[in-house]
Amino acid sequence: QVQLVESGGGLVQAGGSLRLSCTASGSIFSISRMGWYRQAPGKQREMVAVIHSGDSTNYLDSVKGRFSISSDNTKNTVFLQMNSVKPEDTAVYYCAALLRATMSSYETDYWGQGTQVTVSS
Repeated sequence: QVQLVESGGGLVQAGGSLRLSCTASGSIFSISRMGWYRQAPGKQREMVAVIHSGDSTNYLDSVKGRFSISSDNTKNTVFLQMNSVKPEDTAVYYCAALLRATMSSYETDYWGQGTQVTVSS
């Protein structure tokens, strides 16, 4: 079955940088988009950044200019480069993909297990 696995989370000081990665594996026919979402304690999950198959991107307003999403389509991998991080960036970051499995006729959303990012001040 299809799996998404994130890595790269950890503890970082405010103003520092971190790079998250997520790889989708399994029997995948195509991927329409991959993205990053985050959820802080007591808050709702929010979209951070998304990259589409045509390489267009969308960002949460509060991370524009600081975060950058990119992908390696040959490896079904998406990255989130996080620069100038702030304490309010602290959250569990989840990778998600809208994809079609090889034996499926339609696309569905898949989610990773999440990786903790903690920004200290």
